[in-house]
Amino acid sequence: MSWDAVRLANRLKHRHLALLINIARHGSLTRVAAAAGISQPAVTKALAELEDIFGAPLFMRTGRGLQPTPLGKLALVRARHMLSDLDLWAREVEALHAGHSAHLQVGVVPYVSSALLTAAISRLHQRHGVTLSLHRATTDHLVPMLRQHELDCVISRATSIVALDDLMHRVLYRQRPRLIAHGRLAQRLARRKPDWAAVAEMDWILPAANTPTRQLIVEHFIRAELRPPSPVLEAYSTDVIEGMLTMNETFISVVPEDIARELCQRGKLGMVPWDFGWELPPINLIRRKREQPLAAEECFSEILLDLCGDAAAPWGQGAADPG
Repeated sequence: MSWDAVRLANRLKHRHLALLINIARHGSLTRVAAAAGISQPAVTKALAELEDIFGAPLFMRTGRGLQPTPLGKLALVRARHMLSDLDLWAREVEALHAGHSAHLQVGVVPYVSSALLTAAISRLHQRHGVTLSLHRATTDHLVPMLRQHELDCVISRATSIVALDDLMHRVLYRQRPRLIAHGRLAQRLARRKPDWAAVAEMDWILPAANTPTRQLIVEHFIRAELRPPSPVLEAYSTDVIEGMLTMNETFISVVPEDIARELCQRGKLGMVPWDFGWELPPINLIRRKREQPLAAEECFSEILLDLCGDAAAPWGQGAADPG
């Protein structure tokens, strides 16, 4: 039997792709039928059509329900990519009909400056008419979404999970860690020499244990032969961190220096000028390798690199750039 793109394209329908995803999600044809509001014989017939297209079973019955065969696993990966691409395509078409040139889905980790994002998004729309959907999450959530074609690109830290052949990344800028606390506590600590043993015993707000920032903080205290802080709260949201530090003079946290400056500008918090002696992993623009890059994605990349390379102009001022 000949397997070629034209043959698959002629026979595969959108309902087949959706069926694959739903069987993998529910593990039972009965549950798929109930969720879709159709009869089980109709679902069974649709699966038979799908398996006829591929010439072999895609699922096998086990004690844990229907499980994909190797051919089924391949079909699931491709179905997810195709459905995600169709969804992105539909959003781009909608953007064009609304008078915009394109629409991008962009993932961003929490510790990226809002001033930078505001400037970049404003320039992208002003210069190129591109609209954008922003998804905030940690690197371990965003990179799988990028690989599954749910995102066009990601602004995140460079870690081992992005160092693979299917992705490319460009360093945008580097960050140094800074202690922040309620303004009065920050002033008291600023008058002292760095005393990591003392701050290790304070009430901490830290990122989750699986994040690069948290791992580096833990290593910092271990190198100082101290027990790492046990956080009262694990949080990555700068709004939550700011609120907790504002309400509690005994709490302390670590954020990148540019984020610390943004939070301290509002007057309630202060930055402690102690040097950790190391940098956080750089903030990168991470993209899928494509045969033909998206024009809107290329424009966004150029704007980010321009903003991050322009040390003379604050990002907040760059947002008003009319060019």
